[in-house]
Amino acid sequence: MKMQRSNYFIKQKAMLFLGSWLLVLNSYGQDLQTYIDEAITNSPEIQKVLFQSDIADEKVNEANWLPNTEVSAGYFVSEPETRVGAQKARFSVKQMLPWFGTITARENYASSMAEAQYVEVTIAKRKLALSVSQYYYQLYEIRAKQEVLDKNIGLLKTYEQLALTSVEVGKASAVDVLRLQMRQNELQQEKDVLLQQNKGIQAALNSLVNRDYDTDVLVVSSLEIPEEDNLYSYESLSVNPELLKYDKLYESVTQSELLNQRDALPMFGLGLDYIPVAERTDMNMVDNGKDIVMPMVSISIPIFNKRYKSVSKQNELRKQEIQSQKDERLNVLKADLSKAISQRNQARIKFNTQQKNLVQAQNAEDILIKNYETGTIDFNDVLDIQELQLKFQMSQIESVKNYHVQSTIINYLTK
Repeated sequence: MKMQRSNYFIKQKAMLFLGSWLLVLNSYGQDLQTYIDEAITNSPEIQKVLFQSDIADEKVNEANWLPNTEVSAGYFVSEPETRVGAQKARFSVKQMLPWFGTITARENYASSMAEAQYVEVTIAKRKLALSVSQYYYQLYEIRAKQEVLDKNIGLLKTYEQLALTSVEVGKASAVDVLRLQMRQNELQQEKDVLLQQNKGIQAALNSLVNRDYDTDVLVVSSLEIPEEDNLYSYESLSVNPELLKYDKLYESVTQSELLNQRDALPMFGLGLDYIPVAERTDMNMVDNGKDIVMPMVSISIPIFNKRYKSVSKQNELRKQEIQSQKDERLNVLKADLSKAISQRNQARIKFNTQQKNLVQAQNAEDILIKNYETGTIDFNDVLDIQELQLKFQMSQIESVKNYHVQSTIINYLTK
């Protein structure tokens, strides 16, 4: 009879394990990169930044402009008399032209600003990918914990059946059965709480992907911690777009100064005056009534150039400000990288420790099984071991999630 009960216990555990293994094999998940690509395509935030980048690009075309052409006309109320006749009116056209290279300098400045704005697009995409990845791994954690809870609830039901059998033969009390049932209720509560958390995280991820909040999000069924970690140094931070942005801004200030120097140079203008002349009727002469055409050249000299000197001083201060901002941001990124590497290492250490603990808990469970064969099982010990196993399993899932989240942060900072 004892051997039959032991075999029943072992078969139940085997069926639970096989069921969970088949669940892993049959479950499926959508690739994280697919969600990232979909988020980048559909995100209103990305669309906003892309429009800003397009506007900056269009300003390059705007930079190729000339001052307005001046056209004027006047009528002589009192006609001035000339030798060949009276002047009737005056028509003028005038075009000012910037100094050589000014338009090119203006286009270069607009291009540098467009490049700086394009870096903002890259930063926005990377931040969105980071947020999607973090929510994705949180969903993995929640669903992996739900699966573990299901397995443990099933195991407790098996223990409950064993306890009921033991009560019948006087080897256990009804209190043991009630304790096992209460423990099942606690695990069901944890599962229900996780279900609500799943809804919230899923809605947040769908918001980033710009989908209905209750759209199902599929994640991978299992994640592992790789045997070795990639090594990173602070030098790898140099490729981070958050730092490249300051390089582009610095270059835009340089181009702004070149444009300022061109604006400080004279402008010259070309024009033409046309004056119609009425013919004289009191005499006939050469060029009688001949109209007047007068080409003109003008120059605009910025004699009072304090404005340009001030702009040059501002540009120099702006460069120093940008360099300080870059140094400050680099310090923050270094701290973030150190923190992420440290937390990733912590996740690996915790995972390995819990793996050892699970082996030892399994050994303790095996001892309980052997004790059950002799009819001396203590269901208080059963609950203690079950709680320990659940704690270790949950901790392992958290460690896996934390490892991948920190790896995502490291990739964001260094790639």
